[in-house]
Formats: sequence, C-alpha cells, structure tokens
Amino acid sequence: MLGNILIILSVAFTIYLSIVMINRINAVVLKDSYIKIFCYELLICAVLILLALDIRFGFFTRMEPKALKAVGWVLRVIVILLAAVFLFFIGKITIGSFIHTEAPAEHAIVLGLALENGKPTDDLLSRLDTAEQCLRDNPDATLILTGGNPDESGKTEAAAMRDILVERRVAEDKMILEDQAKTTKDNFINTAHLIDPGIPVVLITSNYHMDRAVKTAKSAGFKNILRMPAPSSFIHYGANVIWEVVLELDELIFKQ
Repeated sequence: MLGNILIILSVAFTIYLSIVMINRINAVVLKDSYIKIFCYELLICAVLILLALDIRFGFFTRMEPKALKAVGWVLRVIVILLAAVFLFFIGKITIGSFIHTEAPAEHAIVLGLALENGKPTDDLLSRLDTAEQCLRDNPDATLILTGGNPDESGKTEAAAMRDILVERRVAEDKMILEDQAKTTKDNFINTAHLIDPGIPVVLITSNYHMDRAVKTAKSAGFKNILRMPAPSSFIHYGANVIWEVVLELDELIFKQ
C-alpha cells in the first residue's frame, strides 16, 4: 500500500512540475538556464520515483545471479541516500520559508524575479506588497530594488518593480535601483557597494527563496539580516521548492 501511494504521488508531482516548468520556459527570456534547471529537477523526480518503485516491488534486489543482486543493493543504497539528501533540502527550505524576524532598519533589499511574457508574476507582486508593508511599518526605510535580466522590451526586474511601486504611489526617492545583477549572488555583491553591509537590513523575497537568499547575503558580507518573507503562490510552491533544491545543491557542489 505504501509503495503504491508513493508511486502515485511521485509520478503526479513529476507531471505537475513539468507543467509548471514548461509554462515558465515558454514565458521567460532566459530559456537556456530554465531548461537546465528543469533537467536537474527531473533527475530529482526520477530518484524519488525509483525509490517508490523499489519500496513497492523491490526490483533492485530481485535480480539474479548474486553478482547482479549485489549491484542491485548498491543501487538501492545510492537511491536511498540521494532521496535522503533531496528530502533534507526540501525540509530545510520549507522550514526556512516560515522564519520571520522584525526590527527597524534603514534599508530593505527587495529581490527581483524574472518577468514572464514581459509581465510581473504573482510572486513578484507579492514581494512588492511586502515591500509596501515594510515601508508602512518603517516609513524612514529605503527600498533597494534589485534585478537585471531585461525582458524583450529591455526592462529590467528592478525597473519593473519601480514602475509598479510608483503606480502604487510610493515616492521614487524611497527607492534605489540595482539593475545590473544576473543572479542572486550578484544582487548582494552589487548592493554591498551601495550600502554598508555591516548595518541591519531587511531582506524581502519569496518565502521559498528566503533560506538560500540569507545564505547568499551572508557570503556577500551582510552581517545582520532581518527576514521578511513574501507569501508565494500555493499552486507553484512545490515546484519553487524543488527549484531551490537544485540551486542549493549547485552552489554546494560547484561553489558558484
């Protein structure tokens, strides 16, 4: 029974993830990087499906003769270890998405998100909603809007966020743009040249992204990071967590 449930869940999740990612790939400018991440996500799904199949049918250790059975045991251990690593990071990212720290700060860093078909996604709009809340709680703060990666029209993520906030009647002198970065790491490296990374700073990004963003900010020299996670799309949350798993493992393995 457990094996059947795990097979159904893992296959259903793979189909769900594929639908989400194919839609994103068709909507963004940086298609190559999205396709690469999607391939790694499918590898994670394949490992989880193999684990579910082995729990249900035990096919790794049913092979004969004994030499093949020994190979099967090795494969089983590898799959279990890989699944354990993936599940650890899934849990770590999920727990990190719930941590919220509040305190006044002079600046709030708002991380950008790729535009889809030239329009802000629901998660990017949620980050801006959270940025507005930050200003209401701390009227003296300045928002640092980060993100390059221009869309087909040439508009960067930072510029798109500024335009939306201006439409919402946020004063332009409350915003500083960092519109050169291509990655989250570059966001913080560039921002560290704009403000003193030693002072407290509020970090605003989607909840699923917060765990990796905080780690990246610390590696760029930020000492006192206050978390203000923005709620993310419930429908896309699972796909976004797997996205973060891929990027965390990429940073861990390749030190990028």
